[in-house]
Amino acid sequence: MIMPVFLIAASLGGLLAGYYKIKRHDKERMYLSILVLLPLFLSPIEQWIGSVNNQYEAYTYIDLHADKTKIWQNVTRVRAIQKDQDKGWLTNRLGFPRPVRAELNYNGVGGYRKAVFEKGLVFHEQVTQYEEERRMRFTIKANPYEIPSTTMDEHVVIGGNYFDVMDGTYVLQKLNANTYRLHLYSHFKLTTTFNFYASWWAGLIMKDIQNNILQVIKERVE
Repeated sequence: MIMPVFLIAASLGGLLAGYYKIKRHDKERMYLSILVLLPLFLSPIEQWIGSVNNQYEAYTYIDLHADKTKIWQNVTRVRAIQKDQDKGWLTNRLGFPRPVRAELNYNGVGGYRKAVFEKGLVFHEQVTQYEEERRMRFTIKANPYEIPSTTMDEHVVIGGNYFDVMDGTYVLQKLNANTYRLHLYSHFKLTTTFNFYASWWAGLIMKDIQNNILQVIKERVE
């Protein structure tokens, strides 16, 4: 089970290798990423460790110089995101589906929000807490059978047996007369034999997705 996580990490090897340099000879250098190779060292003992189910939180925020009504309109509903507006640095390099838009049918508890990504990935979201222009919390469900088999490996598919996103929350906080801080955090669940390692990568991925959305909102309201 750890090997799919290793494959994800290996995709970042070229980005991390420069930080860890080990001399083999005077004129020859071998570039290694300790973080990338860690699962390879641990895989022989994987069979002795049972899968563990843990929950984690990914927290992000951004400061916005705009009217709160305009900010909130772009929080509840996100119109089509063009490729040149996509700021997902890590997820783009890993080949994760790109966010497209988000729709909400009702501003209030019970509202249904649909977050659409490329490659057939859809988050079905149900609003469970709502305060106009202040707070919106929603459950998140991704149905694995809706996602084409070519979109993601089964070990990283959202809503699958190993990785799932449970809920998300937006909180709009007033800092001063002209500035608001928009908080966005989510909770996700992992079921692997090496959650301590997989959670680090999953956290980076979730924060990259969230920061991407926050940057899109910032560009549209300021």
